[in-house]
Amino acid sequence: MLSNIFDRISFWSLFVVIVLLPIFFLPFTQIPIETSKGLLFVMGLAISIIFWIAARFSDGKINLPKSWLLLSAFGVLLVFLISALFSSALQVSLFGIMLDVGTFYFMLGAFLLMLLSSIVLKDIKNAKTVFWGIIISSAVLFLFQSLRLFMPDLLSLGILGGKTDNILGSWNALGLFTGFSTIMSLFIVEFFSVPKGIKWLLGVLIAFSVVLSAVVNFPLIWEILGIFALIIFIYKISFSFGRKQEEGSEKKHFPAFSFAVVMVSLLFFMSGQFIGELLPNSLNLSNIEIRPSFGATMSITGKALMKDPILGVGPNKFGEVWAMHKPQVINATQFWDTSFNSGSGLLPTFASTTGSLGILAWLTFFILFIMIGAKSLFASIKNNMNWEVVVFFVASLYLFVSSFFYSTGEVMFLLAFAFTGIFIGLSSAGRSNGEISMSFLDDPRKSFFSIFFLVILMIISAAVGFKYVERLASVTYFGKTLSASTIPMAEDSITKAISLHQNDLYLRTYTQVYLTKINSIVTKGSALSETDKADLQTSFDQAVNGAQLAVAYNSENYLNYNSLGAVYNTVGLLGVKGTYDKAIEAYKTASTLNPLNPGIKLATARVYFADGKIKEAKDFVKEALSLKPDYIEALITISQIEKSDGNNTVAISYAETALSLAPDSQDLIQYVNSLKGGSSTPSTTNNDKTGQQ
Repeated sequence: MLSNIFDRISFWSLFVVIVLLPIFFLPFTQIPIETSKGLLFVMGLAISIIFWIAARFSDGKINLPKSWLLLSAFGVLLVFLISALFSSALQVSLFGIMLDVGTFYFMLGAFLLMLLSSIVLKDIKNAKTVFWGIIISSAVLFLFQSLRLFMPDLLSLGILGGKTDNILGSWNALGLFTGFSTIMSLFIVEFFSVPKGIKWLLGVLIAFSVVLSAVVNFPLIWEILGIFALIIFIYKISFSFGRKQEEGSEKKHFPAFSFAVVMVSLLFFMSGQFIGELLPNSLNLSNIEIRPSFGATMSITGKALMKDPILGVGPNKFGEVWAMHKPQVINATQFWDTSFNSGSGLLPTFASTTGSLGILAWLTFFILFIMIGAKSLFASIKNNMNWEVVVFFVASLYLFVSSFFYSTGEVMFLLAFAFTGIFIGLSSAGRSNGEISMSFLDDPRKSFFSIFFLVILMIISAAVGFKYVERLASVTYFGKTLSASTIPMAEDSITKAISLHQNDLYLRTYTQVYLTKINSIVTKGSALSETDKADLQTSFDQAVNGAQLAVAYNSENYLNYNSLGAVYNTVGLLGVKGTYDKAIEAYKTASTLNPLNPGIKLATARVYFADGKIKEAKDFVKEALSLKPDYIEALITISQIEKSDGNNTVAISYAETALSLAPDSQDLIQYVNSLKGGSSTPSTTNNDKTGQQ
């Protein structure tokens, strides 16, 4: 039957998406791994939807699981859509640069993955196929990454860097995924009747996963892994030893694997600083990942909710929330100018961007998820059945818990939705009246509207897939821009990238390319030809246009105003009148969006200083120093300002303070000596990155 063929194609497309997500990437390209996984996700999901719809055209039936959990997930998606529509930067909240995690389109894809999984994978055979595929995929991932620890250059495949670079995501996300693999393998070993050889192979995978967890040495791994292994241990004891053994039944076994994992997790959790560093140090691994703490995330979430209590600022706008409400104590660290796009975890990030309505939607979803899952757990103990249902619940629960405490990235979050969908499908198929069945070929009116809706859905799926491929091409040109060896090459590449997909990151880079071109023309000296002068004016116009378009794209991103301020400041230094005022205006707007950033205050002070407004320059440098007293660049700048104002003693005082913070700096030593010797030799003070991001 034709519908069966189409259904099988739909299944295998979905299988490829779920199973290959952890290991898929495009080697020897300039395409980031996350972007290439997005290609697999979008195209595979689109193909699966299209062929599932084609199968419905053939048999005229649509069967959907009857699930409150699925309905609550749709509620989450609806909140994301409404919040995005009311966002001040619609494109940022809807799609982002390349299907950013947390945008509406990403959540739409996650929901469709869940829905399709609940429909296509409700058959226990299909579900088992996907599950074993994930186990094999995990083993391949771990084997490849283990080999990379010893052969990082050989296995870089033209896209990976150091030893901790991997094809899943971040190094810590890989560690959490090893815990996921451990839990899934434990569940099979403890509760499924599998051949002894496979059971021991899974035991080897468990040991392999635990060792890799130790290599990653992320404390959160041991906390989550230990708790889940303990639950499996208690669950197994309750099931096996809480009832009398019947004659002829399988002999009871102590859950040794889960007990061993509990003990290892406890060992690393209690003695992490001593034992945890052994393997990373022996392998010369260094992994420094900076992210906001849970407390800081909750703090700025509270402030964001006070400003936008119902719908939040909009999906995918955590960077703006962080810039506006970040704690001042961050200025005392070396990450004071770091822009974070997510909080301590994915789910807390969503809470800060989608408001109280988003929090309520997520709470409803998770309460239902826990209630339905717990019911399945206890039913399995009582009736000795439905292990397949339970394993997918445990898998998705682990992934959601990980996503709450850490920004796991797209792979683990999408797998959480896929496994939740399978859990919904198996649960609904296993009970009477668990599905909603609709036939539409027997009624002409119903047939027309049903087919019309399905055709529209098919067209949208294909269009989204093609659109992603177009934006994927822009990533290639953007990568060529960053690696370009000449300005003309960079110009050509960034122009093509923007023509395919316009966003503020590309536009800021476009601006920077033309700023570089302006500087290259100016270095020719006073003997500029008429062609050079015309090229200089054109470059200035292009740089301003790029920065202004970035501001128009997202008027709440301070980096866009920094870029605009840098353009006007550069041209002002060339003697163009009226541009200093525009630079100051842009920097002041940036400071309004990021009020505790001392770098923006310093950039403003430098513009005032270049414009000869000494008092204003001093005031803004002092504001920068009030936010960050150990800001060396600000200390040198105010020293230069005081020197130019004839206050040599004060200038020396500021310079010596800067030197005390960096006593080994030869530039600072020379500058202090020049001040004491009466020389006017300037120090190198243009190291601040504000406006260049």
